[in-house]
Amino acid sequence: MITLNAKLAFYCLLVASSCGLHSFSHADSLGNLAQYPPEGRDLTITTGSDGMPNIDPSDISLQSGNYYRLKIHCPDVQDDFTGWRIEMPELLRNAHLRLVTVGDIEVHLQGLSFNAIECDEVGSAHVSFVPIKPGSYPLYVGNVPGALGRPIGEAGIQKNGKFVLGRFNVE
Repeated sequence: MITLNAKLAFYCLLVASSCGLHSFSHADSLGNLAQYPPEGRDLTITTGSDGMPNIDPSDISLQSGNYYRLKIHCPDVQDDFTGWRIEMPELLRNAHLRLVTVGDIEVHLQGLSFNAIECDEVGSAHVSFVPIKPGSYPLYVGNVPGALGRPIGEAGIQKNGKFVLGRFNVE
C-alpha cells in the first residue's frame, strides 16, 4: 500500500524531472558571501597638472566569488567643484554588495546598490563586495555633475567634462 506522502514525493520527483530540476549533485559555490576578512584593493584618484583625473591602478583584476574591499582614496580634492565622481554600475549589478564605509560611517547594504561615490573633500571610502559574474566592467571617474552646471546626482559620463575610464576584470 502506497501512502499519501509517498505518492506526493513521487509526484514531486516526477515534476522536478520533467522541469530539468532532477540533478541532485553537489555544485561548488564560487565563494562564501560572508567570508572574512575581505581582500583589499586600493584605488587612488588624483588630479593631474592638466586638471584631468588620474586613477591608479587603471585596471583591477578580481576573482569571481572572492570577497573584496575596494579602498577608494582621494588625497588632493579641494572642494565640491574640483571633486571626482566614481561610477561602476556594471560591476555592482554583477556583484553582491555588502558594505560601504565613508569615514567611520558604515552602511550595510547586503546586496542593494548605489549609483556613485563623489569625492568632494580629501578622504577615503570603502566598498566591500563579492563579484559574482565574470566579465570586464568599466570604471568611470569624472567631474562631479554640479561642477559642469548639470543636475546633482546625474549619472553617466559627463561628456563636456574631464574624465577617465578604468576597468575591472573579473575572472
